[in-house]
Amino acid sequence: MQQTAKLYSFIGKKHPEFILQNKKIPISPDIAQPIGKVLQRLPRLVPPRQVLCYNALPSHFLINFMSNHTSWSSKIGFVLAAAGSAIGLGAIWKFPYTAGTNGGAVFFLLFLIFTVLVALPVQLAEFYIGRTGGKNAVDSFRVLRPGTQWLWVGRMGVAACFILLSFYSVVGGWVLNYVVHSFTGAIHAGADFEALFGTTISNPAGSLSYQALFMLITVWVVKGGISDGIEKANRYLMPGLFILFIALAVRSLTLPDAMEGVSFLLKPNWSYFKADTMITALGQAFFALSIGVSAMITYASYLGKDQDMFRSGHTIMWMNLLVSLLAGLVIFPAVFAFGFEPNQGPGLIFIVLPAVFMKMPFGTVLFAVFMLLVVFATLTSAFSMLETVIASTIRQDERKRKKHTWLIGTAIFIVGIPSALSFGAWGEFKVFGKTIFDLWDYVISAVIMPIGALSVSIFTAWIQDKQSVLKDAGAGSTVPRAVLLLWLNTLRYLAPIAIIIVFVNSLGIL
Repeated sequence: MQQTAKLYSFIGKKHPEFILQNKKIPISPDIAQPIGKVLQRLPRLVPPRQVLCYNALPSHFLINFMSNHTSWSSKIGFVLAAAGSAIGLGAIWKFPYTAGTNGGAVFFLLFLIFTVLVALPVQLAEFYIGRTGGKNAVDSFRVLRPGTQWLWVGRMGVAACFILLSFYSVVGGWVLNYVVHSFTGAIHAGADFEALFGTTISNPAGSLSYQALFMLITVWVVKGGISDGIEKANRYLMPGLFILFIALAVRSLTLPDAMEGVSFLLKPNWSYFKADTMITALGQAFFALSIGVSAMITYASYLGKDQDMFRSGHTIMWMNLLVSLLAGLVIFPAVFAFGFEPNQGPGLIFIVLPAVFMKMPFGTVLFAVFMLLVVFATLTSAFSMLETVIASTIRQDERKRKKHTWLIGTAIFIVGIPSALSFGAWGEFKVFGKTIFDLWDYVISAVIMPIGALSVSIFTAWIQDKQSVLKDAGAGSTVPRAVLLLWLNTLRYLAPIAIIIVFVNSLGIL
């Protein structure tokens, strides 16, 4: 018996109208699935190439050639984008100063262990939810557990990305401002870098202007979509970041007494092996892989079922660890070579490093290069935050992307204005003893991220059917079943305990 296939049209920027628009073709059921598979694998016929085969009626078999779903054009595109999301300021800014105040090598060793044993399994759980659900951070939970309240996890993540980008863009603006400082002569050997940083963050016009510029760049990339926007940008930014980092690390390691900084980073001082250092390293591990805010769920929703998410997850993790190591090898040898202390806190890259670089030949150029790679890392993280929000509003209808990206990007900038003014005009305005910037930072990093990570772990390991999770997570992977079981049991027991410890500590209870 013959049934009917309907091929829906697609009109794209670079592609003509699909020639079989609305044309009904008699087709037998035994060849409907092969046709669907062929269409699904056509390389870049159109950017969105998902094919859904389903029975609309007992007498009709439809192949719905969807024009409103997009995907990564390659595995490396996903890996670079997800690695860019994870690296960000966490690896280049937060890791060095946190390591510097917590003993260097001991902190790095604990950070490495916790990243592999705890943070990576949670990241893989987010990959599972996004890839299996195949939709945005909210609708993926709706697909996996329809009719339940688990949607709030995705909604919380989307809200977190909106708020996070509102104050993250402020720091991104500072970084852009410092790049400009490097080329306009404000960064020089005789400069007062503490005063320069204070002026940079407290000047309302300058702070808001560079915040707006940072958001403009982010919106411009994200409005281009996954393959033509985010993926294309990361294909240039991420390799550029590694090349610049390696070049700066080589220069830093050739300085006099540089090995003292290397020893600080790689030779453990076991007097720092204590509970506070362990909890801080555990928190940094979660922050480093960009988990708990649904960004990885969103990125994984564009990942094909035939892709090995475990291999991708490990690659992303090691790229993040490598960047953290390179950041340490750039900063600490230079800091020790010129007699500075490593425990400088958050002002390390804005106050101490300019002074360090100015003591080197061509220091102004080298510092400009360093700040440029910080810009790269900051932007790649911002892309994922904005995409998480956009994906939840357009709900796979790419026709809405440009309009929604401009509107939401503008809204994020407006919401971020109080954070930008927290270091100047609104510095005295505080809520619960915190400025607006510090309040949002605390809410996201100390409350929402741990709750989000804990919820993802419980959902994957306890709520979902065990066999279904193993099957869906292992699709496209050669990982043995024993490893899959180890991953699932880590999510069941070890990850929740670790997350609760971080959460309780962040609330000041421990």
